Order: sequence, then C-alpha cells, then structure tokens
Amino acid sequence: MNPFLPFGAVGTVLAACAGAVSYAAVNPRAQIFGPTVCRTNSSRKLAITFDDGPNPALTPRLLDLLERYGARVTFFVIGRYTRECPELVRETAQRGHLVANHTLTHPNLFWLTPSTIHDELRQTQDAIVAATGSAPNWFRPPYGYRNPWVVRTAAQLGMRTAMWSLIPGDWKSWPLEKLIGKMQPIAGRAQSKPASGVDGFGDVLCLHDGGHRALNADRTHTLKALEYWLPRWRDAGLEFVTIEEAVSTPAT
Repeated sequence: MNPFLPFGAVGTVLAACAGAVSYAAVNPRAQIFGPTVCRTNSSRKLAITFDDGPNPALTPRLLDLLERYGARVTFFVIGRYTRECPELVRETAQRGHLVANHTLTHPNLFWLTPSTIHDELRQTQDAIVAATGSAPNWFRPPYGYRNPWVVRTAAQLGMRTAMWSLIPGDWKSWPLEKLIGKMQPIAGRAQSKPASGVDGFGDVLCLHDGGHRALNADRTHTLKALEYWLPRWRDAGLEFVTIEEAVSTPAT
C-alpha cells in the first residue's frame, strides 16, 4: 500500500479494484479474465442454451419440443448427471444438439484453484466422451462466475467459454406469464432488425432443463415458456442455432 495516499484515496482505490474484479468475474460481457462468447454473429441467429442437465424429468420432453420446430440448441451438462444418465446425453447428441461442459459438480469456480478447476472440467469431458464418443468444444461456468484461471483452463482442455446475452431466471418459481415476459426482448430485438440479418449481433439465451442440486428438477414452466415462444420466434424470422453455429461464418 502506498503510504503517501490519503486514507480516503486508499479506500477509493480498494473499492475500484473490488468493483473491477466483481465485473470481471460476473458480468457476462466481461473479457478481463479471458475471451468469452455472449452473442451470436447475426441478428437473425438465436442460440438457445440449457444448463444443469441432463434431467430425466424434462429433457426428453424438451427434445421432442425442439424437434417439432427444427431447433438445434446447446446443452451444458453437469458431469455427475452425465455419468448417471449417459443414454439421455447420447440421445441429445444423436438428435443434432450440441453437448457442452458445465463442470462435474456445479461449484462456484471463482473460489477454486487452477488444479481443482481443471479436475472439474476434465472429469466432465471424460463423462461426455464416454456418453457421446466426442469431447465437447464448449464450456460454461456455473453461475457465470470466473476467476483468472477459468477461461484459460477451459482453453487448455480444448474448449471455448460461452456466456449469454439474456438469462430470464427460469430456475426461480416465477408465474409462467412473468417468465414469458422476461423472454420478450428476444422477439423485440429481432423485429427491430432488417430482414437481411447480417447486421449487428443476436441473442444467446440461457435457460435450464435441470437443477444443479438434484436430478428430476421441475422445469415445466421453462418448457411451457418455450412452447409459447418457439413458434413466435420462428415466425419473426429467427434461426435456431447451436453455440458453435452462433459464431460460425454466415453462408454467402
């Protein structure tokens, strides 16, 4: 600590440092702790993503709904659930969706050491490979929390880190109408963009098909909200893409 700084100035500096760390660790758009993806590269691309599965109570119904609308999405799965439900994860991949890494036990990675973070990610990689035959190329940190080693560790294991542009909080017990309303901005932004779809950026939506505390979480309201929005987003001209397709070069 600089002894020549006035006490008030020291407090201001410390507060600024704490604010910067908090922003870097939590804000989905922050790149301070490493590069992340939080938007698609076209206003007409919508990347729907799901965290905390697989969930035998909901994921099969969700797969059927997505198939009805030709929607390809990304599932960020928890490693310990993948070990318990490998057939469901395998089916998810076989039905054209992208399976990605959401750690083994869903800890807050901000407080963990590099070696522990590596172990959480590597064991989940192994579980996904055992279920699908392929190692995932994408990772999302639980709660979105990062420290200086999280994105770097994912990269060492061959993964890019994905965040989001919209997270409506579907793990909470909102009334269905409120959850539907929280997803309204996607349609609003789509309708405000030119039909060419090559300008600006599109949304990455973070939803949850499972619950990180236990299998068989009730996510029925998430399913019902999607039953409402999928046909409306389709009619608004949005293309449903995986997180990999979200950043791929648009066809010319």
